[in-house]
Amino acid sequence: MLKLGPATLVAAAFIGPGTVVTASVAGASFGYALVWALAFAILATLILQEMSARVGVVTQRGLGENLRTVIERPSFRLPFYILVIAAVVIGNAAYQGGNLTGASIGAEGLLGTHPFSFNLWAIVIGIIAVIVLWQGKYKTVERTLIGLVMLMSVAFLITFFLTRPDWLAMLRGFVPRIPDRGALTMMALIGTTIVPYALFLHADSARERWQHTETKQALREARADIATSIPIGGLITLAILSTSASAFFVHQLTIQGPGDLAQSIEPVFGRFAGMLMGAGLFAAGISSAITAPLASAYALTGILGWSRKLNGKGFRAVWLGIILIGMTLSSLEIRPLTLILFAQVTNGLLLPLITFFLLLAVNHRSMGPYRNNRQQNLLGLVVFLFACLLCARTLWFAFS
Repeated sequence: MLKLGPATLVAAAFIGPGTVVTASVAGASFGYALVWALAFAILATLILQEMSARVGVVTQRGLGENLRTVIERPSFRLPFYILVIAAVVIGNAAYQGGNLTGASIGAEGLLGTHPFSFNLWAIVIGIIAVIVLWQGKYKTVERTLIGLVMLMSVAFLITFFLTRPDWLAMLRGFVPRIPDRGALTMMALIGTTIVPYALFLHADSARERWQHTETKQALREARADIATSIPIGGLITLAILSTSASAFFVHQLTIQGPGDLAQSIEPVFGRFAGMLMGAGLFAAGISSAITAPLASAYALTGILGWSRKLNGKGFRAVWLGIILIGMTLSSLEIRPLTLILFAQVTNGLLLPLITFFLLLAVNHRSMGPYRNNRQQNLLGLVVFLFACLLCARTLWFAFS
């Protein structure tokens, strides 16, 4: 019997409010024309996350610690560390406000609004994230996120069938083509799925999960977990894209934010469909509100050589700081556009670098017989080249 594990954390990480918005915009603006881009993103994620999990299982070190081994020259190490801290830690602090805001919109759709002038739901959801992480137990975090991914699966997939997808158009969407004015949305859909911080999250969580398991057995279980959990994440994103195509593209409507999808499908497909979308958005927001601070703590403690224990003081200080910043931004309804733009730029720069150093780490002598073979390196090189294109797109978008 297959047991879901650390790869579910990765699925929970990339299916956040940002993915909900991006997939919704893709469906509303271009129907099923960008389904192929999502399929490519999931394939690339499978390739990178397998390498990341393998590094964590074999070396019993997180990606941050392995990068300290791979990057031997201090002159190279310091700039890279600064970039990682900027993208993963500061970037996730900016995104955390969006995670809590997205979860709040879902909570309002399910439970209604509140009379306060501030965003009460953001505080409540932030406290839930603190309670989950404060336990200091990997199993608690994993089970919570598996439950949230299952909730997302049920909510978005039932809505997917309720909105009656166009199966033939969806199949045509697997044929690669870029619709008019669709290039940026295509890159955004790929970029919101292949996220740098998920590589840090997966390596450390795989180390935690299989630290007492024989290596070959651990890798078999890790690969089975990846082959199940990542496609589930892709299926959820496809369901969001399809629902948006049915609710918006067919009726020639536009979408502005994550709450539009839940509100707009009710008149056409009923209150139940709207509630399901609200539940899915709530689960997407709170899952990302847990994984983003957790990944930041793994990345920073690994790079600085601090204790990686989930109940360690330094580890707790990092994730708690991320959550508190997110709660402040979201509860006061502050839109940190400059911070988010900064985070997008640094994440765009970081992805090809992280991919490159992941390839170095997975070919390092410390991997022994579990190093990449020629085919794995070729696949990794293809993903690296596309990450460079994403980087160029991000820089062009930021400075244009």
